Amino acid sequence: MRAFTLSDFDFDLPPELVAQHPASERTASRLLDGTGSTPADRIFKSLPSLLRAGDLLVFNDTRVVKARLFGEKPTGGKLELLVERVLQGQEVVAHMKVSKKPPVGTMLQMVGGFRATLLGRWPEEDGALFRFAFESDAGEDPYALMARCGHVPLPPYITHSDSADDERRYQTVFARVPGAVAAPTAALHFDEALLAELEARGVQRASVTLHVGAGTFQPVKTENIAEHTMHAERYEVPEATQRAIAECKARGGRVVAVGTTTVRTLESWAKSGEAAGDTRIFITPGFVFEHVDLLVTNFHLPKSTLMMLVSAFAGYERVMALYAHAIAQHYRFFSYGDAMLLARAAPA
Repeated sequence: MRAFTLSDFDFDLPPELVAQHPASERTASRLLDGTGSTPADRIFKSLPSLLRAGDLLVFNDTRVVKARLFGEKPTGGKLELLVERVLQGQEVVAHMKVSKKPPVGTMLQMVGGFRATLLGRWPEEDGALFRFAFESDAGEDPYALMARCGHVPLPPYITHSDSADDERRYQTVFARVPGAVAAPTAALHFDEALLAELEARGVQRASVTLHVGAGTFQPVKTENIAEHTMHAERYEVPEATQRAIAECKARGGRVVAVGTTTVRTLESWAKSGEAAGDTRIFITPGFVFEHVDLLVTNFHLPKSTLMMLVSAFAGYERVMALYAHAIAQHYRFFSYGDAMLLARAAPA
């Protein structure tokens, strides 16, 4: 098998194809069906016709929190926090955007009337993230403070400020467990009517949880992709989902992962044997998939770990050809963009 480098996953994307807003309706997005010998242009609401009774859709039920918070230092300097995860009690871990980092112990005044005290870096003394203790006069926990004071953490390539529409549409209809700072975007195309149609056709449904971190948007910077350090994300595969997958395989059904986050969760469980924990799994061509047969996914950033994942899953040449087709046909890219359906390639 050939050795892949970062440049292999690059492509020219016209900036006007980066979707800034979602489609008028969730299921009105386009769906590029890449499961056949030639690409087929469809609408997302046609997905049930591409699946079979006995197949199992696996969704990521994480809920995006309003993790972007604004405040200022005692000196008056402005700053921005992006909460990556909530720890014990009132403590959180966050990215900090500020002109000059304040010293440990500094109390920041946050917009919304609460305070954030800098406790140090995380997870090590020289870690890239920062640990804070939140405090409010009303005694609100970090989730309540984010809900009241925070902003939707839209991806860096979306140029408008968050709105009430973003609060509704940058969230899946079945979001349940708060903790993500980025949406599992392939699942944004599903609405209640489509879920009901899938159920009526005998397609079953299960959930995992992976709290998507801001690291999902970090570009790979090393030409030798093996040198890239993956970010950690928390995941869980419930016992009910483990049983549903075993039963699906036993009856000859296909496991359909909705989104790369679901793939990362299921394959982390397969590789580690751990149904819950932190994963840094890095899926590149040559990876052997154990659970996932079909993948519903959006279109990803050039040179991203997610381009590597979908290329590992469906085959590098096929994925690059599908992306070329999508660009020629003016599909909409990234979080608010269109979707594609991929089948797992046979092992090389």
